[in-house]
Amino acid sequence: QVQLVESGGGLVQAGNSLKLSCAASGRTFSSYGMGWFRQAPGKEREFVAAITRSGIRTYVADSVKGRFTISRDNAKNTVSLQMNSLKPEDTGVYYCAAQAVYTSFRYAYPPAYEFWGQGTQVTVSS
Repeated sequence: QVQLVESGGGLVQAGNSLKLSCAASGRTFSSYGMGWFRQAPGKEREFVAAITRSGIRTYVADSVKGRFTISRDNAKNTVSLQMNSLKPEDTGVYYCAAQAVYTSFRYAYPPAYEFWGQGTQVTVSS
């Protein structure tokens, strides 16, 4: 069992930055691939970024490429999302998620993630 708690959301103006953090409980954090997803009102939950168990490989959605960076610290059981040059379309609830990876890491597929945080609101004003 893994419990995830996100923090760092808020209201910012377009062009500014925010850093989201996700703290995980449990001793097996390094066994999980981690992802960030977001959901805007009336829209489907969408993939934002993901990172492999070791942190060696990362993946980001085309819509945030060059602006968002995902990282993790397995010693501290945390995963972070640095968001720069924010746009109004980045507004939504951001969720941290954990996927136990046995073979392939289906990083962009929400049903593949077993554990989810409660979400943190990010609002970008124009």
